[in-house]
Amino acid sequence: MTTSLDLNVSMPELTRTLLDIYSVSGEEKTIADVVYEALSAYPHLHLTRDGDAMIARTEFGPRNGGERTRILLAGHLDTVPLPTVAGSLGTVPARIVEDNGDWILYGRGATDMKGGVAVQLKLAAELGEHDTDYNLTYVFYDHEEVASELSGMARLIRNHGELLTDADFGVLLEPTDGTIEGGCNGTMRFYLRTAGLAAHSGRAWKGENAIHKLAGALRVLEEYEPQTYEVEGLAYREGLNAVQVSGGVAGNVIPDAAALHVNYRFAPNKTLDEAKAHVTELFDGYELDFVDLSPAARPGLDTPLAASLIAAVGQEPKPKYGWTDVARLSEIGIPAVNFGPGDALLAHTDNEHVSFSALTRCYTDLLFWLHTEVDED
Repeated sequence: MTTSLDLNVSMPELTRTLLDIYSVSGEEKTIADVVYEALSAYPHLHLTRDGDAMIARTEFGPRNGGERTRILLAGHLDTVPLPTVAGSLGTVPARIVEDNGDWILYGRGATDMKGGVAVQLKLAAELGEHDTDYNLTYVFYDHEEVASELSGMARLIRNHGELLTDADFGVLLEPTDGTIEGGCNGTMRFYLRTAGLAAHSGRAWKGENAIHKLAGALRVLEEYEPQTYEVEGLAYREGLNAVQVSGGVAGNVIPDAAALHVNYRFAPNKTLDEAKAHVTELFDGYELDFVDLSPAARPGLDTPLAASLIAAVGQEPKPKYGWTDVARLSEIGIPAVNFGPGDALLAHTDNEHVSFSALTRCYTDLLFWLHTEVDED
């Protein structure tokens, strides 16, 4: 088992070491201990730990005649469970495969998001007081891949918000294939429930079929046309889908209860209340039981810091269709973007992987953005 982390090794080697540490949601203590110990070796970092989450801050003095702007870089330490399919490469420990002159790291979390965490750690170790004009806040947190109420990021905001809210701009190193993705769609889940009257199926007319009563709601979903909304120059596509259905107790019983589980992904042109009002109107007459409500985040590209990052990366930004913690940063007043190594389409797959070149490119782009050449005396 890995008990130490050397932040002086290459980006791919550092990523591989992180991949070799099992850290499925709820079991992040080992990786949190290792990361905390590694960061503790750098006197320019001031550490605060909360369970299996931590904040590492620089407190550099004024530079070039003024107070330093503060940039926050964040990433989660947990992964989804390991693949169960025999022969899958995206497991623990990691494996390396050569591919057309590049090297590919296979392992759970390669894209989501230990590659991004490795970039954070490398920057935290290398950017001292004379290497950057900025003050930097690095956030490493647990329980991202599970229910929102367990989020380590949310816990840090509740318990140590004063260490986060002074940031002027944020970068969440979720996988974006090396392209800046602005903001994120919001997401909500709700159960649409129906009630009936149980009866023997041989005398069905004596009962009321709760499953049949879902027909109207299913028709709404079948006929629904998802819209695309442009927000600050980025096009966000929405989605409204049934993701689960339940009801019935036996093959000869008319069901007296049924539930349709629905997921709505909505663009950042809507508030949470507006999104709720939209689905409530769509499913008029049905009881809706909301179980997850996560707001969208606007792109965060309308600041000088965003413009300088875009210039450093050299690619046109794209929208983020999935939900990420940039929404939490946006809620506490920090404009933020997603930018990290690896293809998000590979996240959670049986063969999750990231290339050496993608890791190095993301690290180099951020280092270029944050680095300041030191004037020789």
